[in-house]
Amino acid sequence: MKSIFTQKSENPTLEQLQDALGDTYVYWQTFAEHTKKLYPNATEEWSFAGEKFGWSFRIKDKKRILIYLLPRDKFFKVAFVFGQKATDAILQSNISQSIKNELQAAKVYAEGRGIRIDIKDSKTNVDILKLIAIKIDF
Repeated sequence: MKSIFTQKSENPTLEQLQDALGDTYVYWQTFAEHTKKLYPNATEEWSFAGEKFGWSFRIKDKKRILIYLLPRDKFFKVAFVFGQKATDAILQSNISQSIKNELQAAKVYAEGRGIRIDIKDSKTNVDILKLIAIKIDF
């Protein structure tokens, strides 16, 4: 499933984002603010990955993307890429077993293992906040 924003010539606006995400927009804000609180020098950017994927939002440090926020219709996905040290820390943490299972099942690339988590309610919020901290630490 691709982004709800698919027009390359049109950067999504805050109003469009709020409308697209509906009730889940508050969680988007929570994750973005938490990332910036833990890494104050983080930068934000919208990125268009082509018509197949549409627009996504990234928060990054100088060298790597800390978190991807992928807008959908009335929800969004949070995506991370974790290196081996971060993966080990997650597997030893109290993060939910379902996220650990997804991480273990993810294909390993040079930059690490990538996972995407649907955000449709607050059920995984605590785990996402922990994943952000682990990503920044490793």
